[in-house]
Amino acid sequence: MATTLKQRLVASVIDREGGYVNHSSDRGGPTNFGITQAVARENGYHGDMRYLPKSLAVKIYEARYWTSIRLDRIAPISSILAEYLFDYGVHSGPGRAGQELQRTLNVLNNRGKLFADLKVDGAVGPATLAGLEAFHRSRRGEGLFVLAESINGARIAFCRGLAERDQRQEDFTYGWFRRIVNLRHEVEGDRGNHLALNLYTEIATGVA
Repeated sequence: MATTLKQRLVASVIDREGGYVNHSSDRGGPTNFGITQAVARENGYHGDMRYLPKSLAVKIYEARYWTSIRLDRIAPISSILAEYLFDYGVHSGPGRAGQELQRTLNVLNNRGKLFADLKVDGAVGPATLAGLEAFHRSRRGEGLFVLAESINGARIAFCRGLAERDQRQEDFTYGWFRRIVNLRHEVEGDRGNHLALNLYTEIATGVA
């Protein structure tokens, strides 16, 4: 059975993040399935993070990290870009992922000839989508690949900066880099499809 890109991304990140973790160096505090306590509270869960329902984690990932940055519109243009933005949003916040898209498009708009500079506010709306579509018309598939990989490179630089500013973050740096460079292999391969089938079957049958 085929699965959607959104399902594969959600399943892969839940598998990668694992269950309950409360690492002393993690600035986000306790997490479960990669969902921080703050995000869980924002979404109405006020119980012990050890018992966060997996089904709620799935709903949070879909709404906060897929729908909020319009990946339903971006994925048909470039699945690679959608993959990178989703995982960037999970790791560093959807607003930062949206800002990186806008910043990168702004330096690729040929000094405003392709589209007007975008407001860098992290809100992926009609103007950002129109800019992406204009860029696609001009640069085609190769341009989309360059755009996606440029954003992924900027993400690596951002993570490196975190560790440079706070040595405690070196506990996570290798894992961050490994996650970023291996993302496509994990999501697009048979394993990603298998994880998605299992996860969404659990959700549909009420197991999770």
